[in-house]
Amino acid sequence: MIAFLRANAGLVAVGLVGIAILVVFPLALDTYSLLQLTLYAIFSILALSLAFIWGYGGILCFGHSAFFGLGAYAYAVAVINMGESTVPVLIALALPALLAAGLGYFMFYARISDVYVGVITLTVTLIFYNVVNSTAGPQYHIGDAMLGGFNGMPNVPALNIPFEPDNTLDPEGMFVVCMIMLLIVYFGLHALLRTRFGRVLIAVRENEQRVEFLGYDARLHKLIAFSIGGALAGLAGCLFTAWGNFVSPTVFGVVQSAQMIIWLMVGGAGTLLGPVIGAVAISWLTVAIGTQQLVNANMVLGAILLVFVLLVPNGVAPMLTDRLVPWLLSLRRPSGTASKMTHHASQVAPQIIRRRKA
Repeated sequence: MIAFLRANAGLVAVGLVGIAILVVFPLALDTYSLLQLTLYAIFSILALSLAFIWGYGGILCFGHSAFFGLGAYAYAVAVINMGESTVPVLIALALPALLAAGLGYFMFYARISDVYVGVITLTVTLIFYNVVNSTAGPQYHIGDAMLGGFNGMPNVPALNIPFEPDNTLDPEGMFVVCMIMLLIVYFGLHALLRTRFGRVLIAVRENEQRVEFLGYDARLHKLIAFSIGGALAGLAGCLFTAWGNFVSPTVFGVVQSAQMIIWLMVGGAGTLLGPVIGAVAISWLTVAIGTQQLVNANMVLGAILLVFVLLVPNGVAPMLTDRLVPWLLSLRRPSGTASKMTHHASQVAPQIIRRRKA
């Protein structure tokens, strides 16, 4: 047990911090702060979905907001028509996963290069944005759900206790659900990456041709990873719509996709903790900048992206784990001279004792 804890000290620490946040924050914070933290948890799930397919699968997806927006609209349409959120949540997971599977099949099995994969996904996002943005008339509806066009869909029902539509979640309950989902996604992806599938996926990122020479189907692994990332993005979109009771075409916007990339560049695309740090930090900074009129938020985000690309290309999390933590641990160790003196003393002391006895 002790060996397991030492080998997984980072995961244990993250789990303890997550549980502490889950228990303490609903009791200590006001409603506004709790709503903001709920949004940060949702964005963290979205960041993890992109980190899995880009940071570990090597799939460059510039239009990841297509899956986020599809999950958001799928939940809104389904919950308005059904009046209950259990099945709509599943639909919000399934539709983006199916879109990712269909899109990924044609991209990966056609052996399209990474640059064109990024362009295709970005094009799909722009198509969704323009289509949904053009549905402002009363004739554009799915069942009882009016799409609303650029005005969006207001008054979307919140999450409720499964199959009990009258028991909707309050802000505290929504925070607990989103934090639990974030922990499940985080530890679930960690467990998946430690399996044979995860190791092969990382190998595909490093050298796809060599993996195929070893007999693995790199295209299938990328397709599965892309579908999982799409489903997780759909989950984030569903929670986002339930959190704000509103959804608009901006969830398909290029700005949303760009923000996800900034989250990963700041936190570290090749980690799972880094995207969470990046999503929380940049989201908080965006809200803070939005309270004043002196500086444009997009200019600040662009400057941050340039700084991290040029000076910290691997992100914050790798820098902390690779440099700061070893440096802190080295402070606890004796210096080279002190260790030599200690070793010399341990050899000389027994000789002195034997001489005195003689």
